[in-house]
Amino acid sequence: MTNDLNSYLPVPTKQKFAATFHIVRPISFWLQLALGAISSLALLLAIFSRNLTPQTTTNSVMAFGVFLGTMGILVLCFRLYWVNRYRRLDKLLQSPNRELHPSKQDVIQVLQIGLIVSAIGLLLAFLAAEVTVIAVLSKTLALPQGVAVYRPENVIRSLDIFVVLANVNLIGAHFVGGATSLGLLNWLDQ
Repeated sequence: MTNDLNSYLPVPTKQKFAATFHIVRPISFWLQLALGAISSLALLLAIFSRNLTPQTTTNSVMAFGVFLGTMGILVLCFRLYWVNRYRRLDKLLQSPNRELHPSKQDVIQVLQIGLIVSAIGLLLAFLAAEVTVIAVLSKTLALPQGVAVYRPENVIRSLDIFVVLANVNLIGAHFVGGATSLGLLNWLDQ
């Protein structure tokens, strides 16, 4: 069945791949940058707006989620740096001098490293989102329904939602990078 499907798919030529790479690379970069900037801003707001109340279990879980989110942003920063390597490959592929063109193995290696970095970032962002959602859920479950809240550590603050937002956007940023690398790798392997 897959052989029949592959017979209908176009075999990538170097020029077609270079043209696609030239279009996909900046779109992926800007999407990752925008989602990463939103995540960074939301995490910075959450970090610098925390009050100095005594640490409770949910606050320490939320702090761990912020830490994982920060690690995910650092991995995204490396991923954005790695896209500069994509830009260099793009310039070499567009070069009229065929001697400067990178080999297929070089392109595959760069795309594989980008995919691995995105997978690591996706894992960190997913764990961060899970941890923060668990912290918010535990705060919600600790609140009795219809009763005034007298314990400030049980109140769900908007900053808690900012952390969740940051981690979900971070998942999106790493997904875009991974999907770009995986799609281009898949196209090259045909």
